[in-house]
Amino acid sequence: MMTPREKKWIVYDVGNSAFVLLSTAVVPIYANSLLKAAGETNIVSTWGYAQTIASLVIAVLMPLLGSIADVQGMKIRFFTGFFLTGVVMCCAMAMPLGWLAFLIVYVLSTIGLNGSLTFYDSMLVDTTSNERMDRISSHGYAWGYIGSTVPFIVCIALIFGGPALFGWSTTACTRASFVITALWWVAFTIPLLTSYKQVHYRATAGQAGEAIRGTFAELGSTFRAIRKNKPLWMFMIAFFFYIDAVNTVISMSTSYGTQLGIDSTQLVVALLVTQFVAFPCSIIYGKLAGRFGSKTMITAAVVAYMCIVFFAAFFLRAALEFWILAILVGMFQGGIQALSRSYYGKIIPKDHANEYYGFYDIFGKTASIIGTFLVATTTSLTGNASIGVLSIAILLAVALVFLLLQKDPTKGSTEAATVD
Repeated sequence: MMTPREKKWIVYDVGNSAFVLLSTAVVPIYANSLLKAAGETNIVSTWGYAQTIASLVIAVLMPLLGSIADVQGMKIRFFTGFFLTGVVMCCAMAMPLGWLAFLIVYVLSTIGLNGSLTFYDSMLVDTTSNERMDRISSHGYAWGYIGSTVPFIVCIALIFGGPALFGWSTTACTRASFVITALWWVAFTIPLLTSYKQVHYRATAGQAGEAIRGTFAELGSTFRAIRKNKPLWMFMIAFFFYIDAVNTVISMSTSYGTQLGIDSTQLVVALLVTQFVAFPCSIIYGKLAGRFGSKTMITAAVVAYMCIVFFAAFFLRAALEFWILAILVGMFQGGIQALSRSYYGKIIPKDHANEYYGFYDIFGKTASIIGTFLVATTTSLTGNASIGVLSIAILLAVALVFLLLQKDPTKGSTEAATVD
């Protein structure tokens, strides 16, 4: 059984995942229609650069803000600020905008989402124990996947059925879907906002001024501590490379399928299937981690993603292959994300959780910058999106090497690793 605090933490995944799913399936198709109307054709490279900019901003901001957020009471304030930014910009996407203005608003909304997720991830250490982290993190992703399908199905029904039922244009129905998603996001964030309590912190509210002034010194100290902790930095490097592949596959899959000429209806329905597949697989992954260990299951997912990338590069040419790809991604996507989040939470000091998750975000978001930029640039230079996809396999191979060389600090112990 889960505690009320754990359940209220989990439901934020249900809320924000609706925007993630819409961004993966509908937004690229809508952006592509705006690009075509303006005479632009290369959605893969344009979308890749938009994702790159959003990731770069988060990678720069999060370590600094994360360090400040470790002060008592600050974490929820930063979380709320980024969450509100994401929601407001999600609604703003419904405005009649040109392709460039739309992408700018989308980037701001993505920054709000990813910023909130950094603080949300660090809340895990305040929500549950080390022994339950894998399970709770996995349930977060699992319920996020299945819960996000509810507003998504409503939005898709509106986009395809709205013109006949209400006399709206398809464009108007698509814009309305952005507002519906924002409202869902808000509804499932309220439980966390009203119940969260920061258990672990490095300074009290009364010491906030001194702590903020010492932020840069704290960042330097944390970086040195990470450097001295070999298992931690080896995992972070491995994470840097493998999460690159995961994020790139998620963010670029629809635009890649669109450029290959796959029908938008097939793309959307296939990605919906991904959510249903990911729900049980994420929970199963959490249970398997309890038996075999988080690191073992992460390593298995990296190998699986190498196979997925090769399949996408060499065999994905039509709707059937895209369906297969969607199912394969659903099997491993939630598991590797959930266990990365919980495994990292086990091996860092709890009272500096936000600061450490800030560095976690540097590695995760910088990897996203490299992955999407690599795919976008390779596609632009070669005119072949498959070659861009194939390049991701190199990053996965590097990640696998570091995972195999890293000594697991949680093996034989349920206690979090400490840093000198």
